Amino acid sequence: MTTAASTEDNKELAPVSTESLAALLITRERPPRPGSLSTSLTFGWRAILKIKHVPEQLFDVTAFPIMNLLMFTYLFGGALSGSPREYIQFVLPGILVMSVVMITMYTGVSVNIDIEKGVFDRFRSLPIWRPSAMVGYLLGDALRYTIASAVMLTVGLVLGYRPDGGFGGVLAGIALLLVFSFAFSWIWTMFGLMLRTEKSVMSVSMMVIFPLTFLSNVFVDPKTMPGWLQAFVNNSPITHLAAAVRGLMAGDWPTDEIAWALGWAGLFLLVFGPVTMRQYNRK
Repeated sequence: MTTAASTEDNKELAPVSTESLAALLITRERPPRPGSLSTSLTFGWRAILKIKHVPEQLFDVTAFPIMNLLMFTYLFGGALSGSPREYIQFVLPGILVMSVVMITMYTGVSVNIDIEKGVFDRFRSLPIWRPSAMVGYLLGDALRYTIASAVMLTVGLVLGYRPDGGFGGVLAGIALLLVFSFAFSWIWTMFGLMLRTEKSVMSVSMMVIFPLTFLSNVFVDPKTMPGWLQAFVNNSPITHLAAAVRGLMAGDWPTDEIAWALGWAGLFLLVFGPVTMRQYNRK
C-alpha cells in the first residue's frame, strides 16, 4: 500500500520534459494584450508612486505657487489696483496659470532622468501601446497640477479672493487649465528625449516659459503696454488661457478665449505628440 502511494508521488514529482512544457504553453490560451488605456493608467500610477516615495517633488506645487501669489499680490497690488484685496481678484487666476504652466517642464526632466537610468529601454521591450509610457507621465503630472491649483485657491480665499463664478466656474477654469497643461507638457517630453542632461532640459524650458508667462496678461491688462508688445501679448497662448480661466472663475463664459485655449492645446498635441514619439522610438 505504501509502495503504491510512493510510486504515485514519484510520478507527480517527475520532471517535465522540454517538449511537454512547450506543448503545454502552446495549447494554453495566451492572456489578452493590455489595452492602451490600461497601460497608460499603469504608467500614470507609477508616476504617482514616485511622488509618494519622494514627497519633496511636491515642493514646486505647494511652496512655489504660494510664494508667487504672496509676493505679487502684496508687492504690486497697491500700485496697480489700489489695494492687494482688489488686485488679487485679477491676478490670482493669472498666477494660477503661470504656476501650473511652469510646473509642466518637470515632465521633461523626469523623462530625461529615466532615459539616463535605462528605464525606457525596458519599456520599449514590452508588448504595449508605445505612447503609453509618455501618456502615463502626463497623467501622473496632472495630479500635481491639481494639487497646485487647490493650494493656490485655498491661499487665495484666505487672502480675500472671491470667485463670482462659484464652485462651477472654478471647476471649469481648472479643467481647462489641466487640458492645456497636458497638451503643453508634450513640448517638454520632446526636449527630455532630445537633450542630454536634465539641466539642459530645465535651461531650455525656462528660456521658453519665462517670456511666455511674463509677456502675457497674467499680471496686467495688455492695454497698458506699447502697441508693438500688445501684438505679441494678445496672440500668446498663455494670454488666451489666462483670460479664459479668469473669465470662467469670474462667472463669465468667454467663448472666444476658451476656443483659443483649446485650439492651442490641440495644436501642441498634434505637432509635438508625433515628434515626441518619433524621438522616443529612435532613442
